[in-house]
Amino acid sequence: MNTKELTKRRKTLMRMVGHKGIAIVPSANPVPRNRDVDHVFRQDSDFLYLTGFEEPNALALLIPDKEGDRYILFCRERNADQEIWNGCRAGLEGAEKNYLADKAYAINQLDEILPRLLSDRERIFYPMGRDASFDHKVISWVNQSRGSYRDAKHILHELLSLDYLLHDMRLYKSRSEVSLMRKAAKVSIAAHVRAMQACEPGKHEYEIEAELLYEFKKAGCVPAYPSIVGGGGNTCILHYTENSQVLNDGDLLLIDAGAECQGYASDITRTFPVNGTFSNIQREVYELVLEAQTAAIRKVKPGNHWNDPHHEAVKVLTKGLVGLGLLKGKPAKLIKDEKYRQFYMHRTGHWLGLDVHDVGDYRFDEEWRLLEPGMTLTVEPGLYITRTKGVPKYFWNIGIRIEDDVLVTKDGNQVLTEKLTRDPDEIEALMAGSVH
Repeated sequence: MNTKELTKRRKTLMRMVGHKGIAIVPSANPVPRNRDVDHVFRQDSDFLYLTGFEEPNALALLIPDKEGDRYILFCRERNADQEIWNGCRAGLEGAEKNYLADKAYAINQLDEILPRLLSDRERIFYPMGRDASFDHKVISWVNQSRGSYRDAKHILHELLSLDYLLHDMRLYKSRSEVSLMRKAAKVSIAAHVRAMQACEPGKHEYEIEAELLYEFKKAGCVPAYPSIVGGGGNTCILHYTENSQVLNDGDLLLIDAGAECQGYASDITRTFPVNGTFSNIQREVYELVLEAQTAAIRKVKPGNHWNDPHHEAVKVLTKGLVGLGLLKGKPAKLIKDEKYRQFYMHRTGHWLGLDVHDVGDYRFDEEWRLLEPGMTLTVEPGLYITRTKGVPKYFWNIGIRIEDDVLVTKDGNQVLTEKLTRDPDEIEALMAGSVH
């Protein structure tokens, strides 16, 4: 992300915080995997959004002031011995030169310096309630400030959640953010195509997952979330991630996988036949889910409510389930009684951005939020038909989800993942190698 956009974000947030407030934004910290090995580090999304700084053990302060706003970054100092083991650090000089901090301090000076910086602030905004240990630190800094600086201009008396302000900012994507999401989508599309063309009976789910990971890494990206690669009955497990079973002839394979590009996620699901050809009943169910997704996407436009795409998908799916004989009764009554939830138990989408399930409120005062240009969401209806008494055997283990990433535009929407086909005939041709 370019420094001009990062500066603009910080300025915008400081205007909302106000001249008597201060925003405290901590970085993520390393998470142990086992013994002396950590999980691969991923920066906290809020911290990344405001700073672009990708090192752990850091903290940003945004201090609005009539005499000039200040952006202060606490981070690790340069350390030749540590950098031999773990790589280069920006250090204090790099924090100021490359990340445009007005002032940088060593992270081990935090307890010494921060209480003084709080002394003339009436309100503190920070990610309240996310980390109990950080909550205790903030309270400790406040208490030190009150005890040591009794002649301060203001008496600090409010601790406020930063999430409300910052997460609403993150909900509206800029051109540069959309550009990164397009790149993530492009990489994800290539990965899904590769997976489809590599799929055949007898392979394991993890072999197909490896094809996805190859495309992600080749493009300089990482997985936005653990990939779901489930065949047969595993297509009906919504968050299946074991990816360990053999793929059998005649089964379907559901892949839910997306790349992350410079922090920004893509999220795509496709379902296709392991042997390259849909059976008649698989195709019938697939086309119903596709019809529901198409109808839902049409409802993604400014002025519609967040729930409108879901409501439209439910209408199509419920009517179709009656047509398939899986539900009996009038669709309106079945929807009212939520009978469709036996086969469709999740919502039709979520916000998408720096987090794959991105931040932002879905409701205001019990009313669904209105869609506005710049918002990005997924549209992902599905049907999951398990081995259930009363369900004909020829439906068993048919789990189908189709998911795409959709940007709300001024005039309607744009499907960022449109170039990955959803058409069943085209999927069969792609798997046969006749489409590239």
